[in-house]
Amino acid sequence: MKKWLLFAVLAIGLTVFASACGTSGTGPAGGAAPAATSGGGTPAAANASDELVFKHQLGETKVKKNPKKVIVFDFGALDTLDKLGVEVAGVAQSNLPPYLAKYKDAKYQNIGTLQEPNYEKISSIKPDLILISGRQQTAYPELSKLAPTLYVGVDNSKFVDSFKANMKMLGQIFGKESAVDAELAKIDQAVKEVGDKAKASGKNALVILANEGAISAYGPGSRFGLIHDVLGITPVEKNIEVSTHGQSISFEYIAQKNPDYLFVIDRTAAVGGEKAGAKALVENELIKKTKAFTNGTIVYLDPSYWYLSGGGLVSAAEMIGEVAKGFK
Repeated sequence: MKKWLLFAVLAIGLTVFASACGTSGTGPAGGAAPAATSGGGTPAAANASDELVFKHQLGETKVKKNPKKVIVFDFGALDTLDKLGVEVAGVAQSNLPPYLAKYKDAKYQNIGTLQEPNYEKISSIKPDLILISGRQQTAYPELSKLAPTLYVGVDNSKFVDSFKANMKMLGQIFGKESAVDAELAKIDQAVKEVGDKAKASGKNALVILANEGAISAYGPGSRFGLIHDVLGITPVEKNIEVSTHGQSISFEYIAQKNPDYLFVIDRTAAVGGEKAGAKALVENELIKKTKAFTNGTIVYLDPSYWYLSGGGLVSAAEMIGEVAKGFK
């Protein structure tokens, strides 16, 4: 009986070994072997490859691929996910740019304001991923306790590199790498076209923000430095103070610099202020004496992209397109 049992075990072992040798590394029709699956027939989620690790401005975050419950504070990240067809669970609904108005719908949870996250609401959602930028960076430690939190703000001192890194990161997380690459290629082409035009023109420009009756200037390296640093339009003044709120200036300053182009961003309009529009403020008697006014090259940029979002696949493309259209 013992000998019979030993022979039987050896026979079974040889059969299994032969079968394994015949299929090792291949699947049907000679393709790759199928991935390990769970009982439901979907790829098992226990692999280490299902987790990604990203270093960012505020730390290091581990993120599982294709997170299901995503909440977004950064509007650039929101327009990117919208472009890629990725659903989100919650957004900061106050001051949503008009082009993202669909996210005011009740199907999306309101997770607080850009400056004040609603921690209780966020906790109740049990998110798998939280996306933030500069306005929420002080909340990073608390948000990180609730879910993996990624900083996706753009570094203005190296806009292109940080913008592309953010887009590729989102592409990796949601399995949209090829779609992201295709959009970035379009943006690269648009940047080149504007840059070639700017170089050939020899024209200069000044970028200003209009805010409740006051104006401030932004130059290279600033939050609106894309116009100079990326698109190559010569700044009328190279040493403008680099700060979040820009360098406070007067209309006499603009008249003295006499720029070929004046790019204007209306913050008041972006945040729903009550003052008169930027056009009424800017086009006064002093400005009417400048080359920008005389040549019809005062360009009013959409604050939805420039002030509220920026740094997304949609907003970055629109920003470049606005400059391309205005730069004659």
